[in-house]
Amino acid sequence: MNYSNPANLAVLACPGGEVFADEVVSHLKKGYRRTFDAVTTELAKRYSLDLNYVKHRINFINDAVSPAPSLPGNIEKFRTPRFKIPARFTCFPNGEIKAEILESIRGKDMYIVQDVENRYPVNFNAGETKKVLSINDHLMTIFVTVDAARHAGADRVTLVLPVYPYSRQHKAKGREGVTASRIGKMLEFLGVNRIITLDIHSREIGNSFNCMRLENLHASYQIIRTLSRLPGVLSDDLVVVSPDTGAVDRNKFYATALKKTLALLYKERDYSKISRDALENNIAEIKLLGNVQNKTVFMADDMLGTGGTLLKAMKILKEQGAGKVICAISLPLFSGDAIRYFDDAYREGLFYRIIGTNAVYQEELLKREWYISVNITKLFAQTISRLHQGLSLSSLLDNRDVIVKLLAENEAPREV
Repeated sequence: MNYSNPANLAVLACPGGEVFADEVVSHLKKGYRRTFDAVTTELAKRYSLDLNYVKHRINFINDAVSPAPSLPGNIEKFRTPRFKIPARFTCFPNGEIKAEILESIRGKDMYIVQDVENRYPVNFNAGETKKVLSINDHLMTIFVTVDAARHAGADRVTLVLPVYPYSRQHKAKGREGVTASRIGKMLEFLGVNRIITLDIHSREIGNSFNCMRLENLHASYQIIRTLSRLPGVLSDDLVVVSPDTGAVDRNKFYATALKKTLALLYKERDYSKISRDALENNIAEIKLLGNVQNKTVFMADDMLGTGGTLLKAMKILKEQGAGKVICAISLPLFSGDAIRYFDDAYREGLFYRIIGTNAVYQEELLKREWYISVNITKLFAQTISRLHQGLSLSSLLDNRDVIVKLLAENEAPREV
């Protein structure tokens, strides 16, 4: 059991990432509280010491090594760290953005949080200005915030990006740029040491950096836990379907974990056309490899943009005799009029539920009967805490063991 002084751990939220950052900080505080209580109880028992004395001594050591003269709070109890660093963001009339960090962060282990897909108004100029930012505006906010943190003397800078920007531009077809790689190299040049993200669109993106690390988290445990709570879903007639060839590995993982059959939807695209929305896209044909007749179907994908692929897949599955259709999306962008199209599809009975994460800030989507939001901020908080303490991330990056345990608990007979 390990307890490290959290005084050097700092979280800074960019406009757009405030809600996500606040939830991460809340989990960090609870996690450190639980660890502190467990460690002090164990030490008091092991050395036959008074519990309050042990807490007093740990707080004394933390004060001694803290860069601040002393930490506030009762010296014989757990003192909740603040973690979050105040900052002011200014948006000038010409669109320029400035970040100012409002207290010393010299020597801090800094975690900068941003939701680049937040399309709701965010605060600038001390709350006097509200502005809806594009993904490029969010990205520029990251640049100026990282630059400010480096100039202010942060010891290490880690970016917490639930959605990695430009991740779909990860390979060149003809005269195209590999923008996903270029964005990472720009951040690395600015001084970012590490990026924490969720279900990145292509794992090869992380191989394009020189020294910067990329930690790619997965929401599969949270999704399976939610799926298992839907009445009657994990029955013998469940089949896992991959919505395209690019999602085969992801759905093979779910099929193996759930011990279900895997089917595949094969789609052909006409790249002479540009996908504009869910109805007007470049998908020419979809074919089903497998049997879904009278089956409950579960499909998982990493990202939902306009939703055209998923809507066409649902229609094909229903035509092939599928019963309930349930989808899981790690990054529910729902761009453009996607929510309206899915409202129509739900009324037509094309699907039963969509499970998404809070990696993207949503308001309208959460009002839908057909949508279930899964909270993954605890996963990010655990990752931040372990990185700060220099501990292994293996059990978080590979969550198969906890999924097996979860499913075993669900299968166990319950006493009546």
